[in-house]
Amino acid sequence: MPWSGVRRQALTSSLPITLRVYRKLSSAVVPLAPALIKRRLKQGKEDPARIGERRGMSKDVRPHGPLVWIHGASVGEVLAAAALIERLRALNIRILLTSGTVTSAAIVAKRFPADIIHQYVPYDSPRYVARFLDHWRPSLALFIESDLWPNLILASAARRLPMVLINGRMSQRSFPRWRRMAATIAALLGRFDVCLAQSQTDAERFAALGSRNVVTTGNLKLDVPAPPADPARLERLMAVTRGRPIVVAASTHPGEEEILLEAHRTLAGFFPSLLTVIVPRHPDRGEAIARAIAAAGLHGTLRSREELPVAATDIYVADTMGELGLFYRLAPIVFMGGSLVPHGGQNPIEAVKLGASIVHGPHVFNFTDVYEALDGASGARQADTQEALVKQLGQLLADPAARDALVAASTRVVEQLGGALERTLTALEPYLLQLRLEMGAANA
Repeated sequence: MPWSGVRRQALTSSLPITLRVYRKLSSAVVPLAPALIKRRLKQGKEDPARIGERRGMSKDVRPHGPLVWIHGASVGEVLAAAALIERLRALNIRILLTSGTVTSAAIVAKRFPADIIHQYVPYDSPRYVARFLDHWRPSLALFIESDLWPNLILASAARRLPMVLINGRMSQRSFPRWRRMAATIAALLGRFDVCLAQSQTDAERFAALGSRNVVTTGNLKLDVPAPPADPARLERLMAVTRGRPIVVAASTHPGEEEILLEAHRTLAGFFPSLLTVIVPRHPDRGEAIARAIAAAGLHGTLRSREELPVAATDIYVADTMGELGLFYRLAPIVFMGGSLVPHGGQNPIEAVKLGASIVHGPHVFNFTDVYEALDGASGARQADTQEALVKQLGQLLADPAARDALVAASTRVVEQLGGALERTLTALEPYLLQLRLEMGAANA
């Protein structure tokens, strides 16, 4: 049902001044949307064929019956929900999945069943949000982690849409920032029926910021299945790299590749046939990384050019989407990116599940609990500097027994930390029961 003027006025009058100003500004900038979209299209950050979805419009038809809407910011959040989505599908519940990046849309198309409806989340303007909600009329909204768009949340609450924050995370950096805007964040978090937090620390932070009902369920990313790999492509890679020591640097960020190139140069003095595979977090950086490789005097090969590594290849740049499962299976040692620079680290769980021994840098605040557990159980190794990185990688390259011990320890940790999926489903059971009742009534 579209918003009435009375409901819109009631919503606005009860908000803190920050959110009232935000709503006015986000309405006022709508005329500037074409310029924003044009710039984002030029940067490759939007899909020209689906730009209407950013304005809340869709070519897809809403399916009949209850519809669960799941929203995640990007690739990590979307993949974290994969197992949950599969369980909901088993209940014959239709799923609308929204995200905000081109890369996440590509991952959904590649790794999710065809009956999952994917849409780009609308820009957070009241007009676009209203269009989106009027069209899809979701029965239940599940927001993943902490992608909190004010108009999206406020408009959903005004429609009395049940909302649950799942896999909730409040980082060490974000918490003090939100504390300085206590009324604003409380007005948003207070709209959620339940907050399902990743850890006890996250739960305490959400409660302090105004969440009404907080439950610690664990991290869904610990329950994600191992990523798939095309068997034929894996066999080709294994054939052309057989006999070579291999290190994979996964999900790297700017500033890390230069460190990895120098580490490779040093390690190659001890392991002459060493192959380093760099998988950038953003594949469109492949050409820039190739230039850095050439400037370092090393030989690089780019996967986006449909090239395979040859004997002379020092660095293989895997600048493609959705192939991490391939490279985790290829290499016994994985450096997890986003950790040598203050990005916060990337999720190591998929690599652990595929038998890789993990090395990471000091900046892992996005996955503090996971890395603390891994490091504490000798299931991963930390390298704070380039010299330390060379040392850790060198020891693992030279000692298969050390690699095996690392993998065994990390596997035990991941098994012990798992279970978030079942706890999340238990917390969602009252909502899912209501959906099943509605489905039964509709089919009667």
